[in-house]
Amino acid sequence: MNTELSPQESLRLIEGMIGQARRSFSRMSFYFLLWGVLLIAAMVVTYLLRDGSEGWQNGAAWGIAGALGGILSSIHGARESRRERVLNPMDGTITALWGSFVITMVLLIAFSVVNRVDATVAITLLTGLPTFLTGRIMRFVPLQVGGVLFWMAGVAMLVLNAPLATLVLYCASMVMGYIIPGILLKRYEDGLRAA
Repeated sequence: MNTELSPQESLRLIEGMIGQARRSFSRMSFYFLLWGVLLIAAMVVTYLLRDGSEGWQNGAAWGIAGALGGILSSIHGARESRRERVLNPMDGTITALWGSFVITMVLLIAFSVVNRVDATVAITLLTGLPTFLTGRIMRFVPLQVGGVLFWMAGVAMLVLNAPLATLVLYCASMVMGYIIPGILLKRYEDGLRAA
């Protein structure tokens, strides 16, 4: 059934879709801030305890951060989905992008644990992909820049091949790639609520 919309109705429909997309994208600030803080903490703990017990050397901090982040993300996501029942096509695209990132990362981590290989460089390089693409989809330059910074940090870690350099580069890329864009998204989200 085709019905023609008047110009005013078309404009209202377009404005509604744009507003919905903006509200949807701005809800992502929580995830960038949460994961940025948790992953920086995991990296610092791993670095500080690198000469300690084998569990901490082999990623216990990462496992704790991942489990905590997964639980908190799930709780937040469930609350948000109850609050905002209407999803737009970009929500599905971004969800699929980050879901495939998580699956790839878990497989990479499992492979690295079995082979006792440090996966930090590979994960940092991999993190650039969904970060950059999310920024592209959202037309949000700070995330695009963050994705590029993850790639640059991964290459620098590979070249320098030093634990302290890896710590500094990883934490800096998390701040520039997740935390600062998360803060900017949060400010945007707060502006939408006020409007």
